[in-house]
Amino acid sequence: MPVQPFSAETAFSLPALWHALGWPLLRLLMGMAVGLLIANVLEALRWTRHLARLAAPLARLAHLREVAGASFSLAFVSPAAANGLLSDSHNMGELSGKELMLANLFNSLPAYMVHTPTIFLLTWPVLGMPAVIYVGLTLLAAVGRTAFTVVLARRILPPPPPGCTACKPDRSERTDWNAALRKAWKRFMRRLPKLVYFTAPIYVLMYLLQQFGYFAVAEQWLSQHMSWLSFLKPQAMGIIVLHLAAELGAALGAAGSVLQTGGLSPRDVVLALMVGNILSTPMRGIRHQLPSYSGFFRPALALRLILANQGLRAVSMTIVTIIYYYASA
Repeated sequence: MPVQPFSAETAFSLPALWHALGWPLLRLLMGMAVGLLIANVLEALRWTRHLARLAAPLARLAHLREVAGASFSLAFVSPAAANGLLSDSHNMGELSGKELMLANLFNSLPAYMVHTPTIFLLTWPVLGMPAVIYVGLTLLAAVGRTAFTVVLARRILPPPPPGCTACKPDRSERTDWNAALRKAWKRFMRRLPKLVYFTAPIYVLMYLLQQFGYFAVAEQWLSQHMSWLSFLKPQAMGIIVLHLAAELGAALGAAGSVLQTGGLSPRDVVLALMVGNILSTPMRGIRHQLPSYSGFFRPALALRLILANQGLRAVSMTIVTIIYYYASA
């Protein structure tokens, strides 16, 4: 299948490069840098033990270490800072590779909750009540991922060593703010070049692959091999294809149109959006998560984390979609 042509004059002009590549990359790096700095400051001030206390019961149930509980609580505010915290603990030998993988999966719920208000505010004006169902189903899938991780971690990990510093803080210990902030800044400046060196080239590679049409080829192949989705109405295929090609915004426009004209019922629209979300999982992982994860973890480790994360996400979304399909029939 030939790669779709594009106009180099427009795609690689300075305004286009800044709008489509320069500014998004700068915004990504700034967000990751802020997250890394927050993680380093929290670690240097030893505030992670207070964060760990919030998720301590769930972390103990999962046989996860204290830092995993701190990362879980922090992920409600900043998933990037949570990844930075896990990365530092793994680099210092506090978390094994298995524990890092499970801790990353453990953060599925808070990492999704960060984006839930945006998704809801984007879908509600277009879809109305089906937006509540769609967001509710995706949230249920996130809850299921974290619950599954708790059960899995409890089965394969031994109980963490006794002596929870989050449960028994040393009240006599005083915080030296200047020393802690200097330590955090020194560690941040040591990690920042690695974050840029790994993230920027991968982000540029993703941009080039998109501009030269390789993502479009993959999306077109997927759209031509969807005969197994015969349980959906034909009008739903356009929503799924747009979800693959242009992500949620364009798919919502198509969904709102067919919903208003009566071409699809609210149930059909929800099913189409769920299927589109599932099928776009590989593209989402490669296009969006790989550049950011590579700034915190070694590229091979980042890829393993993404595959596990997105694989579990696809499975959980599939299960929730099947349940909704039969329950709403």
